Amino acid sequence: MAPDAIKRRLAAILAADVVGYSRLMGADEEGTFNTLRACRQLIDGCIAEKGGRIVATGGDSVLAEFASAVEAVRCALAMQEGIAACNTDLPDERRMRFRIGINLGDVMISGDDILGDGVNIAARLEQIAEPDSIYISGAVYDQVRNKLDLAFIDLGEKSVKNIEQPVRTYRVSTQTAATAGSGIKTETRKVSGGRAIPTIAVLPFDNMSRDEEQEYFVDGMTEDIITELSRYHDLFVIARNSTFAYKGKATDVIQIGRELGVRYVVEGSVRKAGNRVRITVQLIDASNGHHLWAERYDRELEDVFAVQDEITQVIVANLPRRVEAAQLEQSKQKPTENMAAYDYVLRAKDHHHKHTKEDNIKAVEMARKAIELDPDYSQAHAWHACSLGQAWGAGYVEEKIALKRISEAEKELEANARDDAESHRILTELNLNLHRDFDKVRFHQDRAYALNPNDPRIVSQRGETLVWLGQAAEGVEWIEKAMLLDPSEAERRAKFLGQAHFVARQYREAINAFKRASRLGHVQHAYLAACHAALGESETAKSETARVLERKPEFSIAAMLERAPYALESDREHQRETMANAGLPA
Repeated sequence: MAPDAIKRRLAAILAADVVGYSRLMGADEEGTFNTLRACRQLIDGCIAEKGGRIVATGGDSVLAEFASAVEAVRCALAMQEGIAACNTDLPDERRMRFRIGINLGDVMISGDDILGDGVNIAARLEQIAEPDSIYISGAVYDQVRNKLDLAFIDLGEKSVKNIEQPVRTYRVSTQTAATAGSGIKTETRKVSGGRAIPTIAVLPFDNMSRDEEQEYFVDGMTEDIITELSRYHDLFVIARNSTFAYKGKATDVIQIGRELGVRYVVEGSVRKAGNRVRITVQLIDASNGHHLWAERYDRELEDVFAVQDEITQVIVANLPRRVEAAQLEQSKQKPTENMAAYDYVLRAKDHHHKHTKEDNIKAVEMARKAIELDPDYSQAHAWHACSLGQAWGAGYVEEKIALKRISEAEKELEANARDDAESHRILTELNLNLHRDFDKVRFHQDRAYALNPNDPRIVSQRGETLVWLGQAAEGVEWIEKAMLLDPSEAERRAKFLGQAHFVARQYREAINAFKRASRLGHVQHAYLAACHAALGESETAKSETARVLERKPEFSIAAMLERAPYALESDREHQRETMANAGLPA
Protein backbone atom coordinates (compact mmCIF):
# COMPACT_ATOMS: atom_id res chain seq x y z
CA MET A 1 0.00 0.00 0.00
CA ALA A 2 1.32 3.46 -0.85
CA PRO A 3 2.42 5.39 2.25
CA ASP A 4 0.01 8.22 1.47
CA ALA A 5 -3.02 5.98 0.74
CA ILE A 6 -6.21 7.30 2.34
CA LYS A 7 -7.92 4.99 4.83
CA ARG A 8 -11.69 4.96 4.91
CA ARG A 9 -14.50 3.35 6.87
CA LEU A 10 -18.29 3.52 7.13
CA ALA A 11 -19.47 5.31 10.27
CA ALA A 12 -22.53 6.88 11.83
CA ILE A 13 -21.62 10.48 12.69
CA LEU A 14 -23.40 12.46 15.44
CA ALA A 15 -22.95 16.24 15.60
CA ALA A 16 -24.45 18.30 18.43
CA ASP A 17 -24.26 21.87 19.67
CA VAL A 18 -26.00 24.36 21.95
CA VAL A 19 -28.55 26.75 20.45
CA GLY A 20 -27.86 30.38 21.37
CA TYR A 21 -24.67 29.58 23.29
CA SER A 22 -23.18 33.07 22.83
CA ARG A 23 -26.35 34.66 24.21
CA LEU A 24 -26.27 32.35 27.25
CA MET A 25 -22.60 33.14 27.92
CA GLY A 26 -23.21 36.86 27.52
CA ALA A 27 -26.00 36.73 30.10
CA ASP A 28 -24.23 34.51 32.68
CA GLU A 29 -20.79 33.10 31.95
CA GLU A 30 -20.32 31.06 35.12
CA GLY A 31 -23.85 29.72 35.22
CA THR A 32 -23.68 28.71 31.54
CA PHE A 33 -20.29 27.07 32.03
CA ASN A 34 -21.57 25.00 34.96
CA THR A 35 -24.71 23.93 33.05
CA LEU A 36 -22.63 23.01 30.00
CA ARG A 37 -20.22 21.00 32.16
CA ALA A 38 -23.14 19.02 33.63
CA CYS A 39 -24.57 18.44 30.15
CA ARG A 40 -21.18 17.37 28.79
CA GLN A 41 -20.75 14.80 31.56
CA LEU A 42 -24.13 13.36 30.62
CA ILE A 43 -23.34 13.46 26.87
CA ASP A 44 -19.94 11.82 27.30
CA GLY A 45 -21.56 9.07 29.35
CA CYS A 46 -24.27 8.47 26.72
CA ILE A 47 -21.71 8.24 23.91
CA ALA A 48 -19.54 5.77 25.85
CA GLU A 49 -22.55 3.67 26.88
CA LYS A 50 -23.74 3.34 23.26
CA GLY A 51 -20.28 2.34 22.00
CA GLY A 52 -19.41 5.66 20.41
CA ARG A 53 -16.16 7.62 20.28
CA ILE A 54 -15.80 11.37 20.77
CA VAL A 55 -13.87 12.72 17.80
CA ALA A 56 -13.85 16.43 18.59
CA THR A 57 -15.27 19.01 20.98
CA GLY A 58 -15.35 22.76 20.56
CA GLY A 59 -16.79 24.66 23.47
CA ASP A 60 -20.49 23.97 23.06
CA SER A 61 -20.21 21.34 20.28
CA VAL A 62 -19.55 17.60 20.14
CA LEU A 63 -18.68 15.34 17.21
CA ALA A 64 -18.85 11.58 17.75
CA GLU A 65 -18.76 8.43 15.61
CA PHE A 66 -20.54 5.11 16.04
CA ALA A 67 -20.24 1.77 14.31
CA SER A 68 -24.05 1.52 14.32
CA ALA A 69 -26.65 4.05 13.13
CA VAL A 70 -29.15 2.49 15.55
CA GLU A 71 -26.86 3.15 18.52
CA ALA A 72 -26.18 6.70 17.32
CA VAL A 73 -29.91 7.49 17.31
CA ARG A 74 -30.39 5.78 20.69
CA CYS A 75 -27.53 7.89 22.05
CA ALA A 76 -29.11 11.10 20.68
CA LEU A 77 -32.45 10.25 22.32
CA ALA A 78 -30.76 9.57 25.65
CA MET A 79 -28.83 12.84 25.34
CA GLN A 80 -31.93 14.93 24.72
CA GLU A 81 -33.80 13.21 27.55
CA GLY A 82 -30.93 13.80 29.97
CA ILE A 83 -30.43 17.42 28.88
CA ALA A 84 -34.16 18.07 29.41
CA ALA A 85 -33.75 16.78 32.98
CA CYS A 86 -30.76 19.14 33.51
CA ASN A 87 -32.97 22.05 32.43
CA THR A 88 -35.85 21.25 34.77
CA ASP A 89 -35.00 23.79 37.47
CA LEU A 90 -33.81 26.53 35.10
CA PRO A 91 -35.96 29.42 33.82
CA ASP A 92 -36.77 29.27 30.09
CA GLU A 93 -34.24 31.93 29.12
CA ARG A 94 -31.41 30.05 30.86
CA ARG A 95 -32.15 26.56 29.57
CA MET A 96 -29.51 24.85 27.47
CA ARG A 97 -31.05 23.40 24.33
CA PHE A 98 -29.10 21.13 22.02
CA ARG A 99 -29.75 20.27 18.40
CA ILE A 100 -28.39 17.07 16.89
CA GLY A 101 -27.67 15.87 13.36
CA ILE A 102 -26.81 12.28 12.44
CA ASN A 103 -25.52 10.88 9.14
CA LEU A 104 -24.29 7.50 7.96
CA GLY A 105 -21.51 7.68 5.40
CA ASP A 106 -18.01 6.93 4.26
CA VAL A 107 -15.35 8.87 6.20
CA MET A 108 -11.62 9.40 5.74
CA ILE A 109 -9.29 8.60 8.64
CA SER A 110 -6.53 11.00 9.68
CA GLY A 111 -5.04 9.92 13.02
CA ASP A 112 -7.88 10.30 15.50
CA ASP A 113 -9.80 12.62 13.19
CA ILE A 114 -12.46 11.73 10.62
CA LEU A 115 -13.10 13.83 7.52
CA GLY A 116 -15.23 14.00 4.39
CA ASP A 117 -18.82 14.55 3.29
CA GLY A 118 -20.05 11.89 5.70
CA VAL A 119 -19.00 14.18 8.55
CA ASN A 120 -20.01 17.41 6.82
CA ILE A 121 -23.59 16.24 6.22
CA ALA A 122 -24.03 15.40 9.92
CA ALA A 123 -22.77 18.89 10.81
CA ARG A 124 -25.11 20.55 8.27
CA LEU A 125 -28.12 18.61 9.56
CA GLU A 126 -27.27 19.76 13.07
CA GLN A 127 -27.14 23.37 11.87
CA ILE A 128 -30.64 23.27 10.35
CA ALA A 129 -32.18 21.26 13.19
CA GLU A 130 -34.63 22.91 15.57
CA PRO A 131 -33.74 23.26 19.27
CA ASP A 132 -34.29 20.03 21.26
CA SER A 133 -34.60 18.03 18.03
CA ILE A 134 -32.73 15.26 16.21
CA TYR A 135 -32.41 15.38 12.41
CA ILE A 136 -31.18 12.31 10.54
CA SER A 137 -30.25 11.72 6.90
CA GLY A 138 -32.07 9.31 4.62
CA ALA A 139 -29.13 6.90 4.95
CA VAL A 140 -29.66 6.74 8.73
CA TYR A 141 -33.44 6.47 8.33
CA ASP A 142 -33.06 3.45 6.06
CA GLN A 143 -31.04 1.70 8.78
CA VAL A 144 -33.21 2.51 11.81
CA ARG A 145 -36.82 2.77 10.59
CA ASN A 146 -37.60 -0.92 11.18
CA LYS A 147 -35.34 -1.33 14.21
CA LEU A 148 -36.46 1.48 16.52
CA ASP A 149 -39.99 1.96 17.79
CA LEU A 150 -40.13 5.63 16.83
CA ALA A 151 -41.98 7.94 14.45
CA PHE A 152 -40.03 9.83 11.80
CA ILE A 153 -41.24 13.04 10.17
CA ASP A 154 -40.17 13.28 6.53
CA LEU A 155 -38.90 16.84 5.97
CA GLY A 156 -38.13 16.28 2.31
CA GLU A 157 -34.86 17.06 0.56
CA LYS A 158 -32.80 19.82 2.17
CA SER A 159 -30.17 21.86 0.35
CA VAL A 160 -27.28 22.30 2.76
CA LYS A 161 -24.14 24.39 2.56
CA ASN A 162 -21.21 23.01 0.52
CA ILE A 163 -23.02 19.71 -0.23
CA GLU A 164 -23.78 19.35 -3.94
CA GLN A 165 -26.81 17.06 -3.71
CA PRO A 166 -29.87 17.79 -1.49
CA VAL A 167 -30.02 15.60 1.62
CA ARG A 168 -33.19 13.64 2.37
CA THR A 169 -33.94 14.64 5.96
CA TYR A 170 -36.10 13.23 8.75
CA ARG A 171 -36.93 14.56 12.20
CA VAL A 172 -36.97 11.93 14.93
CA SER A 173 -40.12 11.91 17.05
CA THR A 174 -40.10 10.45 20.55
CA GLN A 175 -43.60 9.10 19.93
CA THR A 176 -43.54 5.29 19.95
CA ALA A 177 -46.06 2.75 18.75
CA ALA A 178 -46.77 1.84 22.37
CA THR A 179 -47.50 5.46 23.25
CA ALA A 180 -49.59 5.92 20.13
CA GLY A 181 -51.77 2.96 21.06
CA SER A 182 -52.22 3.95 24.66
CA GLY A 183 -55.19 6.19 24.04
CA ILE A 184 -53.25 9.32 25.00
CA LYS A 185 -54.71 12.34 23.21
CA THR A 186 -52.16 14.84 21.88
CA GLU A 187 -53.88 17.64 19.96
CA THR A 188 -50.77 19.79 19.80
CA ARG A 189 -47.05 19.14 19.90
CA LYS A 190 -44.53 21.09 21.95
CA VAL A 191 -41.57 22.53 20.09
CA SER A 192 -38.93 25.22 20.68
CA GLY A 193 -39.77 27.57 23.53
CA GLY A 194 -42.60 25.33 24.74
CA ARG A 195 -45.06 26.58 22.09
CA ALA A 196 -47.68 24.20 20.81
CA ILE A 197 -48.32 23.50 17.12
CA PRO A 198 -51.18 21.54 15.53
CA THR A 199 -50.71 17.86 14.70
CA ILE A 200 -51.96 16.27 11.49
CA ALA A 201 -52.01 12.81 9.92
CA VAL A 202 -52.63 12.09 6.22
CA LEU A 203 -54.26 8.69 5.79
CA PRO A 204 -53.62 6.64 2.63
CA PHE A 205 -56.12 7.76 -0.01
CA ASP A 206 -58.61 5.10 -1.10
CA ASN A 207 -58.38 3.71 -4.61
CA MET A 208 -62.00 3.64 -5.80
CA SER A 209 -61.10 2.63 -9.37
CA ARG A 210 -61.10 -1.15 -8.88
CA ASP A 211 -57.85 -1.04 -10.79
CA GLU A 212 -54.89 -2.34 -8.83
CA GLU A 213 -52.53 -0.68 -11.28
CA GLN A 214 -53.73 2.69 -9.97
CA GLU A 215 -52.38 1.93 -6.47
CA TYR A 216 -49.03 3.52 -7.32
CA PHE A 217 -50.82 6.73 -8.31
CA VAL A 218 -52.93 6.82 -5.13
CA ASP A 219 -50.07 5.93 -2.76
CA GLY A 220 -47.74 8.34 -4.52
CA MET A 221 -50.19 11.19 -4.04
CA THR A 222 -50.53 10.43 -0.32
CA GLU A 223 -46.77 10.26 0.15
CA ASP A 224 -46.24 13.54 -1.71
CA ILE A 225 -48.84 15.32 0.42
CA ILE A 226 -47.12 14.09 3.61
CA THR A 227 -43.71 15.19 2.33
CA GLU A 228 -44.87 18.63 1.20
CA LEU A 229 -46.90 19.35 4.34
CA SER A 230 -43.74 18.63 6.34
CA ARG A 231 -42.22 21.77 4.83
CA TYR A 232 -44.53 23.86 7.03
CA HIS A 233 -42.68 24.39 10.32
CA ASP A 234 -45.89 25.12 12.20
CA LEU A 235 -47.43 21.74 11.46
CA PHE A 236 -46.39 18.48 13.12
CA VAL A 237 -46.99 15.87 10.42
CA ILE A 238 -47.09 12.17 11.28
CA ALA A 239 -44.67 10.14 9.16
CA ARG A 240 -45.72 7.87 6.30
CA ASN A 241 -44.77 4.63 8.06
CA SER A 242 -47.25 5.42 10.86
CA THR A 243 -50.22 6.40 8.70
CA PHE A 244 -49.81 3.67 6.07
CA ALA A 245 -50.49 1.11 8.82
CA TYR A 246 -54.15 2.05 8.25
CA LYS A 247 -54.10 1.32 4.51
CA GLY A 248 -57.02 -0.83 3.44
CA LYS A 249 -58.68 -0.73 6.88
CA ALA A 250 -62.03 0.71 7.90
CA THR A 251 -61.40 4.20 9.28
CA ASP A 252 -62.76 5.62 12.51
CA VAL A 253 -61.22 9.09 12.44
CA ILE A 254 -61.74 9.75 16.15
CA GLN A 255 -60.07 6.46 17.05
CA ILE A 256 -57.19 7.07 14.62
CA GLY A 257 -56.69 10.55 16.03
CA ARG A 258 -56.45 9.05 19.50
CA GLU A 259 -54.05 6.32 18.41
CA LEU A 260 -51.74 8.64 16.49
CA GLY A 261 -52.10 11.51 18.94
CA VAL A 262 -53.24 14.06 16.35
CA ARG A 263 -55.91 16.77 16.22
CA TYR A 264 -56.46 16.75 12.44
CA VAL A 265 -56.82 13.93 9.94
CA VAL A 266 -56.78 14.18 6.14
CA GLU A 267 -58.46 11.47 4.13
CA GLY A 268 -59.38 11.18 0.47
CA SER A 269 -60.21 8.94 -2.46
CA VAL A 270 -59.28 8.57 -6.11
CA ARG A 271 -61.63 7.30 -8.79
CA LYS A 272 -60.54 6.75 -12.39
CA ALA A 273 -63.11 6.43 -15.16
CA GLY A 274 -61.94 6.26 -18.75
CA ASN A 275 -59.57 9.16 -19.32
CA ARG A 276 -60.74 11.14 -16.31
CA VAL A 277 -59.75 11.04 -12.66
CA ARG A 278 -61.76 12.40 -9.72
CA ILE A 279 -59.98 13.06 -6.43
CA THR A 280 -61.74 14.06 -3.23
CA VAL A 281 -60.00 15.27 -0.08
CA GLN A 282 -61.31 16.31 3.32
CA LEU A 283 -59.88 17.71 6.54
CA ILE A 284 -61.46 16.37 9.73
CA ASP A 285 -61.18 17.46 13.36
CA ALA A 286 -60.31 14.16 15.02
CA SER A 287 -61.46 15.37 18.44
CA ASN A 288 -65.11 15.32 17.36
CA GLY A 289 -65.28 13.99 13.79
CA HIS A 290 -66.42 17.33 12.32
CA HIS A 291 -65.52 18.03 8.70
CA LEU A 292 -63.63 21.33 8.41
CA TRP A 293 -62.98 21.38 4.66
CA ALA A 294 -63.69 19.24 1.62
CA GLU A 295 -62.90 19.63 -2.05
CA ARG A 296 -63.22 17.63 -5.26
CA TYR A 297 -60.90 17.76 -8.26
CA ASP A 298 -61.76 16.47 -11.74
CA ARG A 299 -59.01 16.24 -14.36
CA GLU A 300 -58.28 14.76 -17.75
CA LEU A 301 -55.76 11.98 -17.27
CA GLU A 302 -53.46 12.84 -20.17
CA ASP A 303 -50.34 12.68 -18.02
CA VAL A 304 -50.94 10.78 -14.80
CA PHE A 305 -47.86 12.17 -13.05
CA ALA A 306 -48.57 15.76 -14.07
CA VAL A 307 -52.12 15.40 -12.70
CA GLN A 308 -50.77 13.93 -9.47
CA ASP A 309 -48.31 16.82 -9.06
CA GLU A 310 -50.91 19.46 -9.85
CA ILE A 311 -53.53 18.20 -7.41
CA THR A 312 -50.96 17.54 -4.69
CA GLN A 313 -49.83 21.17 -4.97
CA VAL A 314 -53.38 22.50 -4.75
CA ILE A 315 -54.22 20.34 -1.72
CA VAL A 316 -51.03 21.29 0.11
CA ALA A 317 -51.55 24.97 -0.72
CA ASN A 318 -54.97 24.93 0.95
CA LEU A 319 -54.63 22.51 3.88
CA PRO A 320 -52.32 24.56 6.15
CA ARG A 321 -54.62 27.58 5.77
CA ARG A 322 -57.64 25.46 6.76
CA VAL A 323 -55.80 24.09 9.79
CA GLU A 324 -54.71 27.59 10.73
CA ALA A 325 -58.29 28.88 10.50
CA ALA A 326 -59.50 26.07 12.78
CA GLN A 327 -56.70 26.75 15.27
CA LEU A 328 -57.45 30.48 15.23
CA GLU A 329 -61.12 29.85 15.97
CA GLN A 330 -60.11 27.63 18.88
CA SER A 331 -57.54 30.13 20.18
CA LYS A 332 -60.09 32.96 20.24
CA GLN A 333 -61.99 31.00 22.88
CA LYS A 334 -59.00 30.97 25.25
CA PRO A 335 -58.11 33.66 27.79
CA THR A 336 -55.42 35.81 26.20
CA GLU A 337 -53.06 35.51 29.16
CA ASN A 338 -52.90 31.74 28.67
CA MET A 339 -52.03 31.87 24.99
CA ALA A 340 -48.96 30.06 23.70
CA ALA A 341 -46.57 31.68 21.22
CA TYR A 342 -48.10 29.88 18.23
CA ASP A 343 -51.56 31.18 19.12
CA TYR A 344 -50.24 34.71 19.44
CA VAL A 345 -48.76 34.42 15.94
CA LEU A 346 -52.14 33.25 14.62
CA ARG A 347 -53.77 36.29 16.17
CA ALA A 348 -51.07 38.57 14.80
CA LYS A 349 -51.70 37.24 11.28
CA ASP A 350 -55.46 37.56 11.71
CA HIS A 351 -55.22 41.23 12.71
CA HIS A 352 -52.60 41.93 10.03
CA HIS A 353 -54.91 40.68 7.27
CA LYS A 354 -57.72 43.08 8.33
CA HIS A 355 -55.72 46.11 7.11
CA THR A 356 -56.87 48.71 9.64
CA LYS A 357 -54.78 50.91 11.91
CA GLU A 358 -56.35 49.43 15.04
CA ASP A 359 -55.76 45.87 13.85
CA ASN A 360 -52.20 46.70 12.88
CA ILE A 361 -51.47 47.86 16.43
CA LYS A 362 -52.90 44.58 17.75
CA ALA A 363 -50.91 42.56 15.21
CA VAL A 364 -47.64 44.13 16.40
CA GLU A 365 -48.65 43.53 20.02
CA MET A 366 -49.52 39.86 19.43
CA ALA A 367 -46.25 39.23 17.57
CA ARG A 368 -44.24 40.81 20.37
CA LYS A 369 -45.96 38.60 22.94
CA ALA A 370 -45.05 35.55 20.86
CA ILE A 371 -41.42 36.67 20.79
CA GLU A 372 -41.43 37.17 24.57
CA LEU A 373 -42.63 33.58 25.01
CA ASP A 374 -40.20 32.14 22.45
CA PRO A 375 -37.33 34.44 21.41
CA ASP A 376 -36.12 31.87 18.82
CA TYR A 377 -39.51 31.59 17.08
CA SER A 378 -38.74 32.69 13.52
CA GLN A 379 -42.36 33.22 12.43
CA ALA A 380 -43.03 35.48 15.42
CA HIS A 381 -40.15 37.67 14.26
CA ALA A 382 -41.39 37.43 10.67
CA TRP A 383 -44.90 38.67 11.44
CA HIS A 384 -43.58 41.33 13.80
CA ALA A 385 -41.46 42.75 10.97
CA CYS A 386 -44.27 42.30 8.45
CA SER A 387 -46.80 44.15 10.63
CA LEU A 388 -44.35 47.01 11.19
CA GLY A 389 -43.84 47.13 7.43
CA GLN A 390 -47.59 47.35 6.97
CA ALA A 391 -47.70 50.28 9.40
CA TRP A 392 -45.05 52.06 7.33
CA GLY A 393 -46.67 51.29 3.98
CA ALA A 394 -50.14 52.40 5.09
CA GLY A 395 -48.88 55.48 6.91
CA TYR A 396 -50.18 54.36 10.30
CA VAL A 397 -46.96 55.53 11.97
CA GLU A 398 -44.72 58.53 11.29
CA GLU A 399 -42.17 57.40 8.69
CA LYS A 400 -38.99 58.01 10.68
CA ILE A 401 -40.30 56.08 13.68
CA ALA A 402 -41.67 53.27 11.47
CA LEU A 403 -38.38 52.77 9.65
CA LYS A 404 -36.42 52.66 12.92
CA ARG A 405 -38.75 49.98 14.30
CA ILE A 406 -38.60 47.97 11.08
CA SER A 407 -34.79 48.10 11.06
CA GLU A 408 -34.63 46.71 14.61
CA ALA A 409 -37.19 43.99 13.84
CA GLU A 410 -35.41 43.08 10.60
CA LYS A 411 -32.13 42.41 12.44
CA GLU A 412 -33.92 40.04 14.83
CA LEU A 413 -35.67 38.36 11.91
CA GLU A 414 -32.41 37.78 10.01
CA ALA A 415 -30.85 36.27 13.13
CA ASN A 416 -33.74 33.83 13.53
CA ALA A 417 -34.79 33.13 9.92
CA ARG A 418 -32.77 29.94 9.41
CA ASP A 419 -34.78 27.51 7.25
CA ASP A 420 -38.18 29.13 7.69
CA ALA A 421 -39.89 29.92 4.39
CA GLU A 422 -42.16 32.58 5.89
CA SER A 423 -39.17 34.48 7.27
CA HIS A 424 -37.41 34.51 3.91
CA ARG A 425 -40.66 35.60 2.23
CA ILE A 426 -40.89 38.64 4.48
CA LEU A 427 -37.17 39.41 4.17
CA THR A 428 -37.76 39.46 0.41
CA GLU A 429 -40.42 42.12 0.86
CA LEU A 430 -38.29 44.22 3.20
CA ASN A 431 -35.26 44.17 0.91
CA LEU A 432 -37.41 44.96 -2.12
CA ASN A 433 -39.55 47.77 -0.76
CA LEU A 434 -37.22 49.35 1.79
CA HIS A 435 -33.65 48.75 0.69
CA ARG A 436 -33.95 48.04 -3.05
CA ASP A 437 -31.20 45.45 -2.48
CA PHE A 438 -32.00 43.27 -5.48
CA ASP A 439 -29.27 40.70 -4.79
CA LYS A 440 -30.79 40.03 -1.37
CA VAL A 441 -34.27 40.04 -2.91
CA ARG A 442 -33.24 37.21 -5.24
CA PHE A 443 -31.48 35.31 -2.45
CA HIS A 444 -34.35 35.41 0.04
CA GLN A 445 -37.04 34.72 -2.56
CA ASP A 446 -35.11 31.76 -3.95
CA ARG A 447 -34.64 30.49 -0.38
CA ALA A 448 -38.32 30.88 0.45
CA TYR A 449 -39.36 29.05 -2.71
CA ALA A 450 -36.83 26.25 -2.19
CA LEU A 451 -38.11 25.73 1.36
CA ASN A 452 -41.79 25.72 0.40
CA PRO A 453 -42.72 25.75 -3.31
CA ASN A 454 -46.37 24.99 -2.43
CA ASP A 455 -47.19 28.15 -0.48
CA PRO A 456 -49.29 30.27 -2.86
CA ARG A 457 -48.05 33.48 -1.20
CA ILE A 458 -44.46 32.51 -2.00
CA VAL A 459 -45.38 31.45 -5.54
CA SER A 460 -47.19 34.75 -6.08
CA GLN A 461 -44.29 36.69 -4.58
CA ARG A 462 -41.95 34.93 -7.00
CA GLY A 463 -43.97 36.37 -9.86
CA GLU A 464 -44.22 39.82 -8.29
CA THR A 465 -40.48 40.08 -7.65
CA LEU A 466 -39.74 39.01 -11.22
CA VAL A 467 -41.94 41.87 -12.42
CA TRP A 468 -39.93 44.38 -10.39
CA LEU A 469 -36.64 42.78 -11.43
CA GLY A 470 -37.33 43.25 -15.14
CA GLN A 471 -38.72 39.81 -16.02
CA ALA A 472 -42.41 40.68 -16.16
CA ALA A 473 -43.46 38.13 -18.81
CA GLU A 474 -42.04 35.31 -16.68
CA GLY A 475 -43.62 36.87 -13.60
CA VAL A 476 -47.07 36.60 -15.20
CA GLU A 477 -46.77 32.80 -15.30
CA TRP A 478 -45.95 32.56 -11.58
CA ILE A 479 -48.83 34.82 -10.55
CA GLU A 480 -51.24 32.75 -12.64
CA LYS A 481 -49.90 29.60 -10.96
CA ALA A 482 -50.56 31.12 -7.52
CA MET A 483 -54.12 31.91 -8.58
CA LEU A 484 -54.64 28.26 -9.53
CA LEU A 485 -53.13 27.04 -6.26
CA ASP A 486 -55.35 29.29 -4.17
CA PRO A 487 -58.58 30.23 -5.98
CA SER A 488 -59.90 32.07 -2.89
CA GLU A 489 -57.25 34.76 -3.42
CA ALA A 490 -57.47 34.81 -7.21
CA GLU A 491 -59.44 38.06 -7.39
CA ARG A 492 -56.96 39.93 -5.19
CA ARG A 493 -54.02 38.61 -7.18
CA ALA A 494 -55.72 39.60 -10.43
CA LYS A 495 -54.76 43.19 -9.61
CA PHE A 496 -51.06 42.41 -9.62
CA LEU A 497 -51.51 40.15 -12.63
CA GLY A 498 -52.84 43.18 -14.49
CA GLN A 499 -49.84 45.20 -13.34
CA ALA A 500 -47.48 42.41 -14.46
CA HIS A 501 -49.03 42.38 -17.96
CA PHE A 502 -48.69 46.18 -18.08
CA VAL A 503 -44.97 46.08 -17.22
CA ALA A 504 -44.56 43.34 -19.87
CA ARG A 505 -46.18 45.74 -22.39
CA GLN A 506 -49.11 43.34 -22.79
CA TYR A 507 -51.78 46.03 -22.52
CA ARG A 508 -54.87 44.15 -23.66
CA GLU A 509 -54.07 41.24 -21.35
CA ALA A 510 -53.57 43.72 -18.52
CA ILE A 511 -57.02 45.25 -19.08
CA ASN A 512 -58.63 41.79 -19.08
CA ALA A 513 -56.79 40.83 -15.88
CA PHE A 514 -57.99 43.95 -14.05
CA LYS A 515 -61.57 43.09 -15.10
CA ARG A 516 -61.30 39.89 -13.04
CA ALA A 517 -61.30 41.98 -9.85
CA SER A 518 -64.67 43.27 -8.68
CA ARG A 519 -63.22 46.29 -6.87
CA LEU A 520 -60.41 48.46 -8.15
CA GLY A 521 -58.61 51.28 -6.37
CA HIS A 522 -57.04 54.42 -7.79
CA VAL A 523 -53.77 52.54 -8.44
CA GLN A 524 -55.45 50.01 -10.73
CA HIS A 525 -57.37 52.73 -12.56
CA ALA A 526 -54.04 54.51 -13.15
CA TYR A 527 -52.65 51.39 -14.80
CA LEU A 528 -55.84 51.02 -16.86
CA ALA A 529 -55.51 54.62 -18.02
CA ALA A 530 -51.92 53.94 -19.09
CA CYS A 531 -52.91 50.73 -20.91
CA HIS A 532 -55.67 52.43 -22.91
CA ALA A 533 -53.35 55.33 -23.73
CA ALA A 534 -50.69 52.88 -24.99
CA LEU A 535 -53.34 51.23 -27.20
CA GLY A 536 -54.37 54.60 -28.64
CA GLU A 537 -57.76 54.52 -26.90
CA SER A 538 -57.61 58.12 -25.70
CA GLU A 539 -61.24 58.58 -24.66
CA THR A 540 -61.20 55.50 -22.45
CA ALA A 541 -57.84 56.60 -21.04
CA LYS A 542 -59.34 59.98 -20.11
CA SER A 543 -62.25 58.25 -18.41
CA GLU A 544 -59.90 56.12 -16.31
CA THR A 545 -57.79 59.18 -15.44
CA ALA A 546 -60.94 60.91 -14.18
CA ARG A 547 -61.65 57.90 -11.93
CA VAL A 548 -58.13 58.14 -10.48
CA LEU A 549 -58.44 61.83 -9.63
CA GLU A 550 -61.93 61.35 -8.26
CA ARG A 551 -60.65 58.75 -5.79
CA LYS A 552 -57.31 60.48 -5.05
CA PRO A 553 -57.26 64.18 -6.04
CA GLU A 554 -53.61 64.59 -4.95
CA PHE A 555 -52.41 61.72 -7.18
CA SER A 556 -49.08 62.20 -8.98
CA ILE A 557 -47.02 59.88 -11.16
CA ALA A 558 -43.87 60.87 -9.25
CA ALA A 559 -45.36 59.84 -5.89
CA MET A 560 -46.51 56.52 -7.35
CA LEU A 561 -43.08 55.80 -8.83
CA GLU A 562 -41.33 56.73 -5.59
CA ARG A 563 -42.61 53.49 -4.05
CA ALA A 564 -42.22 51.38 -7.20
CA PRO A 565 -39.08 49.22 -6.69
CA TYR A 566 -38.11 48.80 -10.34
CA ALA A 567 -34.65 47.36 -10.94
CA LEU A 568 -34.64 48.62 -14.55
CA GLU A 569 -34.84 52.32 -15.32
CA SER A 570 -36.52 51.45 -18.64
CA ASP A 571 -39.51 49.97 -16.79
CA ARG A 572 -39.76 53.08 -14.61
CA GLU A 573 -39.68 55.37 -17.65
CA HIS A 574 -42.25 53.19 -19.43
CA GLN A 575 -44.71 53.70 -16.59
CA ARG A 576 -43.98 57.44 -16.39
CA GLU A 577 -44.47 57.94 -20.12
CA THR A 578 -47.66 55.88 -20.56
CA MET A 579 -49.32 57.44 -17.52
CA ALA A 580 -48.38 60.92 -18.68
CA ASN A 581 -49.85 60.13 -22.11
CA ALA A 582 -53.08 59.18 -20.33
CA GLY A 583 -53.25 62.67 -18.85
CA LEU A 584 -52.31 61.77 -15.28
CA PRO A 585 -50.52 64.60 -13.42
CA ALA A 586 -46.76 64.34 -13.22
